[in-house]
Amino acid sequence: MKHNEPAEPAAPGPTRRRNRRGEGRKLRDEIITAAVELLDEHGDERAITLRSIARRIGIAAPSIYPHFPDPQAIMLAVVRQEFGRLATTMRTAAAGGGQDPRQRLLAACHAYLDLAQIHPGRYRIMFGGLWTPDMSEGSITEDDMDGLGMDALQVFVDALGDCVAAGQATSTDLFSDAVALWLGLHGLAHQRAVIRKFPWPQDLAERIISALAHLKDT
Repeated sequence: MKHNEPAEPAAPGPTRRRNRRGEGRKLRDEIITAAVELLDEHGDERAITLRSIARRIGIAAPSIYPHFPDPQAIMLAVVRQEFGRLATTMRTAAAGGGQDPRQRLLAACHAYLDLAQIHPGRYRIMFGGLWTPDMSEGSITEDDMDGLGMDALQVFVDALGDCVAAGQATSTDLFSDAVALWLGLHGLAHQRAVIRKFPWPQDLAERIISALAHLKDT
């Protein structure tokens, strides 16, 4: 990575039992889990280094290379995992909204906003531009970045489509309106994170959702 690595404590990490044959996938998952934990603790991708991950799970740093060729590949795995979790969380929230399509859409939108509030470090590497891999260096290609986040966006598209089918919204371009809705929510999430003392109206999210999703007045 281009950033200078942050100072790391010299204390040794736990000693890890060597995986048995066939347990390589387990180590790969542990590497990703350690990276997410470091991101949650520090809120900065620079905390995620081969040494910091190795120390956390009790392995030698070179043991990471059979699973990830470089730190950027680890970050890509983290981002992919978190986008998958977000999509699942949004779908679950929408399903919990009951039979009312409007409530399902609102629930999915609030699940998105909750990610930004509860896991700001994860949110920033997914949507905030904190993680911008250099395609000219490392193992990541343009193809690796293609489609990231589309599953989560599809939740908005589907929920908005249900509102239209139920006569609760007037959208005539589900994809474009879902993108506009996401951008509106992203702007709110970002501003809430950087301007914490502002007296945000309690119903601001609902206003944004209603306007950008073309929801009819109830």
